[in-house]
Amino acid sequence: MAKITKEDALKYHSENRPGKIEVVPTTPHATQRDLALAYSPGVAEPCLEIEKNEDDAYKYTAKGNLVAVISNGTAVLGLGNLGALAGKPVMEGKGLLFKIFADVDVFDIELDTEDIDKFVETVKIMAPTFGGINLEDIKSPECFEIERRLKEELDIPVMHDDQHGTAIISAAGVVNAVEFANKKLKDIKMVVSGAGASAMACTKLIMSLGVKKENVVMCDSKGVINQERTDINKYKKEFITKRKIKTLAEAMKGADLFLGLSVKDTVSKDMVKSMAKNPIIFAMANPDPEISYEDAKDAREDVLMATGRSDYPNQVNNVLGFPFIFRGALDVRATGINEEMKIAAVYAIANLAKEDVPEEVSNAYDDTKHFVYGRDYFIPKPMDPRLITRVSIAVAKAAMESGIAKKPIKDFKKYEEELIQRTNSGDKLVRKIYTQAKTNPKKIIFADADNYNVLRAAEITIHEGFAKPILLGQKEKILKIIEEYKLNDLLEKAVIIEPYSIEERERRQKYAKYFYEKRNRKGVQFNDANKKMYNSNYFGAMMIEHGEADGFIGGYATKYADAISPILEVIKCAENISHIAGMYVVQTKDRPMFFADTTVNRRPDAQTLVETTLTVSRTIKWLGEKPVIAMLAFSNFGNTQGGSPERVREAVKILHKEHPDIIVDGEMQANFALNQELRDEHFPFSKLKEKNVNTLIFPNLSSGNIAYKMMQEMGGAEVLGPILCGTKRPVHIVQLGASVREIVNMAAIAVVDAQNPSNRF
Repeated sequence: MAKITKEDALKYHSENRPGKIEVVPTTPHATQRDLALAYSPGVAEPCLEIEKNEDDAYKYTAKGNLVAVISNGTAVLGLGNLGALAGKPVMEGKGLLFKIFADVDVFDIELDTEDIDKFVETVKIMAPTFGGINLEDIKSPECFEIERRLKEELDIPVMHDDQHGTAIISAAGVVNAVEFANKKLKDIKMVVSGAGASAMACTKLIMSLGVKKENVVMCDSKGVINQERTDINKYKKEFITKRKIKTLAEAMKGADLFLGLSVKDTVSKDMVKSMAKNPIIFAMANPDPEISYEDAKDAREDVLMATGRSDYPNQVNNVLGFPFIFRGALDVRATGINEEMKIAAVYAIANLAKEDVPEEVSNAYDDTKHFVYGRDYFIPKPMDPRLITRVSIAVAKAAMESGIAKKPIKDFKKYEEELIQRTNSGDKLVRKIYTQAKTNPKKIIFADADNYNVLRAAEITIHEGFAKPILLGQKEKILKIIEEYKLNDLLEKAVIIEPYSIEERERRQKYAKYFYEKRNRKGVQFNDANKKMYNSNYFGAMMIEHGEADGFIGGYATKYADAISPILEVIKCAENISHIAGMYVVQTKDRPMFFADTTVNRRPDAQTLVETTLTVSRTIKWLGEKPVIAMLAFSNFGNTQGGSPERVREAVKILHKEHPDIIVDGEMQANFALNQELRDEHFPFSKLKEKNVNTLIFPNLSSGNIAYKMMQEMGGAEVLGPILCGTKRPVHIVQLGASVREIVNMAAIAVVDAQNPSNRF
């Protein structure tokens, strides 16, 4: 798992706007009339309607899409009782996950009380605000009583995710693992390590699926929960075994399934060896499981293993469940979350792992050999976009069939389309890029590495696990910054090269000779070539050209035009093209948009526009997206002659004739490109009919550059780039003075670029 430093975490939560979530208006609010409608006097009308019919609150307010994430901070992660306020960052984080995975809005609420009655009463008083309640990080046994009472006394969905989220995901994995092991739930012997809220909920749910109570042994920190124990509370008594055993080691003999929700190093290799054929081990203690993945596999080749970690197969991750469970419950206005809905979620998740994995998921992880249903893939990946449709629909149907849905869904096909649209957000692309980059780390050169931002970014790529940095710069200065800011991982895992040092003289001369031979007919003298090799951008480009690294990041301390010169002179274009292009990813609320050319070609002719479109299209595909391209101008489809519209028109003509597989059309104005309804009405003949454009090709550098910067500054969009498209090798230039985040993002892109050599021309 990626290493997160204290400084990283505190900066992430404090920089820019403190915290992780905000409230954003969803209705017009620019004019006095808008404000009068939003508040007084206009707001009186929906108030009066709701007074007459309380269900109208779902019609006139955000209640139907609003979940309260509520905690008292008595069991914050694995940190214990930190108190209500100290638990707030976790609750905000939960709100963020609800939003990005299922478009559920969240208010986080921290209650400063450990009194069960006060907690329940407070939640009941504020319940009219919300469409659902997610209880979080409340210690046991109090959490059992709090959830029970709220479920009984409220008519909205209530779920303690620490219990049931973990239970649903682990149960889905168990269903598949047991099936793959050629066993039956009713026959297996299960051992549980841990007797807290999660362990009990997991055990109960798995028992409800078919495991017999007499075949279950639960252990707490004092050993097996058996009939001889006198220190067992009423909640643990449900799991007393009649077997005369006292230790976990005894319980493991002949067991089919181990369920771990305790602490690391609880299980030994010998215990695994004592289990039945095809043993199933769910070691879910975090961050370190009860037995490591490596030790379990070393003990038994036939083991089926799941953990809570993302760096091993079969991760039990609650995000596979809770966003989509609440999504389905909210959408049918369920009065609760019952056993039928939880079991529906279990089988929806389990069945998804048996389906063919779509290409976009494989691309996100770049590890297709693990994505065939079996030992290394019996739980779906968190990045699987099908989860929202499979799980939400299953939960909604179960609520309807069990009679607790107040607003049944009539058209599930339409509902499925709505769910897909909810999660088509721009930031998913960044998560996909990082996930893919981690699957096959590459050696990435960082030029200008004698600057803090570059060094910090390089260290983060180590922590994220996707790059092996090569640092170019003044060695003494690099070491001083590393020491000052304690970037110690760079000392252990990065290579430092000073291009202008005596030690690199031989390599400089080799590079200079190579460069001179390539450029001597373009006015380059050998002395000129030798001088250029003292520049880290030229030196780094030469390293890439000679296969001494996989990717290159430059430009931090150099103007873009100067930084790109070495790329054009050393690396050059990929085969069959004569122009490269620059592309920015503009991450809008709804989806990623790709803008090109934004950095390279000032006044492209028709052929340059064609090559820009080809290279950008190819890049978007290896980023895991499907390009739908509009070529922009200040006119629409031939109503202006000459100038940029004519060049764009000619480029489209060439593309349609020579590259009919590319979805592209133009020339068109930006409003028609971005508004499908408007475009289809006025230009029904367009090849973009009924399609959402995600790629804009601009007629010149000025318009492209201006457009993305306006989106960034005025629209508040995050931009990713500039990505160089059409180069022979993976080289990318960041903007002068780029932030740490921007450099890290570009490094991830460079890694994914290096992973896809076959996608070059």
